[in-house]
Amino acid sequence: MTLIVTPLADPEPGASSRRLAWLASGAEGAPVGSAFLRLFTREGQEHLAELEIAVHGAERRRGVGTRLLEAAVAAARAAGRRSVLAQAEQGSPADLFLAARGFRPVLALTYARLPLAEADRTTVEALADKTVPGYRLTEWDGTVPEPLAQSYAGSRRAMDDMPMDGTDYGTVTWDVGRVVAAAEAVAARGELLHTVAVVAEADGTVVGFSELVVPGDGRGDAQHYGTAVLPEHRGRGLARWMKAASIVRARERHPELAGLLTDTADSNAPMRALNDSLGYRPTHRSVEHQLDL
Repeated sequence: MTLIVTPLADPEPGASSRRLAWLASGAEGAPVGSAFLRLFTREGQEHLAELEIAVHGAERRRGVGTRLLEAAVAAARAAGRRSVLAQAEQGSPADLFLAARGFRPVLALTYARLPLAEADRTTVEALADKTVPGYRLTEWDGTVPEPLAQSYAGSRRAMDDMPMDGTDYGTVTWDVGRVVAAAEAVAARGELLHTVAVVAEADGTVVGFSELVVPGDGRGDAQHYGTAVLPEHRGRGLARWMKAASIVRARERHPELAGLLTDTADSNAPMRALNDSLGYRPTHRSVEHQLDL
């Protein structure tokens, strides 16, 4: 088939990345596929790019995906990137496509959903209402309150040892500016960010957090972002406490929400067990593929 691949411009780079894009079209101009390459720009991840390719079902096995991949990989090389990541549902055409073109699987993820109408409300509320000596829960919408901003940014290092298996992910460095920018990005999309955090009573600092992003209309499914506790405060049930409180608050504030979504590395046994205990049900598995440049 006659195929034209046109590079597109992303007008506004984000705070931690910029995107390149390509549109594949047939001889008469009808779009048949697209590719997006995210180039991370924050310190610690300048070596990394993330790729998404989509090809219309009727146009597969005609070279569209290959042409888009070639354009994106060439751009990643030109930008001095070391690794390109791409995610695909396990066993899907995209999974097979990536494996056949030099990508190797580096991380398996299990996606799960908590159907709120069927959740064990009594158990979850009991977990949320418990007390842990030396700690208290706090919460906020959108941007972190200024008195907690510094320690909340510092608590983000709790994600540093999150299991990433063979992924060349680098180290994400968080400061107050990045925390604020992330919250503003969610708001700009018209979504609602709600954060439950654990504060150590000894010094008033944030030592753990659990984030939930809710659709702007309060309907459909909300998405858990990070849930983590600083290493020196683990083993006390703080993550379960926060996540249970997040579930309770979501039900109270958004009665039309259908469910809560989460994804966890298969190698992260503690978090998978926590999700299971709260009633999350696996929906599908995905594989993170990596191309080493």
